[in-house]
Amino acid sequence: MSSHNKQPKHTAPTPSKKPQSFRGRDGLGAYITNPESYPSDIVISHNADFVAIHDMFPKSSLHLLLLPRDQTKTHLHPFEAFEDTEFLAKVRFEAQKLRSFAAAELRRKYGKYSLQEQERQIALSLDPPPDELPVGRDWAKELMCGIHAVPSMNHLHVHVIAVDRYSDRLKHRKHYNSFATPFFVPLDDFPLAQGDPRREPTRQNYLKEEFTCWRCGKKFGNRFVELKSHLEQEFLEWRKL
Repeated sequence: MSSHNKQPKHTAPTPSKKPQSFRGRDGLGAYITNPESYPSDIVISHNADFVAIHDMFPKSSLHLLLLPRDQTKTHLHPFEAFEDTEFLAKVRFEAQKLRSFAAAELRRKYGKYSLQEQERQIALSLDPPPDELPVGRDWAKELMCGIHAVPSMNHLHVHVIAVDRYSDRLKHRKHYNSFATPFFVPLDDFPLAQGDPRREPTRQNYLKEEFTCWRCGKKFGNRFVELKSHLEQEFLEWRKL
């Protein structure tokens, strides 16, 4: 009797998982899920709980985002998420680290233009530089940190943004007023009182307000093109301070 070769046992192939799709309002999910796949000019830093990135569509000359990775919080509205004071404390701690990074970036980009930085810049040019450098400009004061009352993206995110609102990505009323009115809620204001009017941003019509320069207070009505030209001049003056 002829022997039969034993056939190898074939197992059905395991169906590959369909990659998650992060499009449109879910776009931030890609950074939260797989931050290590992005270069350093996109993802600034990440750990088990947070990811810090450069905003893809910056509304100022420097615009960063802090993305919490906690799956119990990431799809909550910030008003709800920040009711958890323990979680809020973690966000504030990470936001402060990102503010420090942002302040250093502003100094790197604009220190050579700033009158308050001149003494420090001269000291840095010495060989060797002094053990203690002049303090220079407090760039952290040139930053805003907070959220939008109606977020444009589905994943919880905190903005760390320069005050200048100088960017070619700033293209219309909503872009400007979302950072120039109470529609932008500072992180330090949380948790919000239940009766806080910012909980009802649509009723308050923040985004429909007439344009007001963030720096000098000049009114521009509905003249966005004129505002944009003015913002460029204010930016040049602001960085010289």
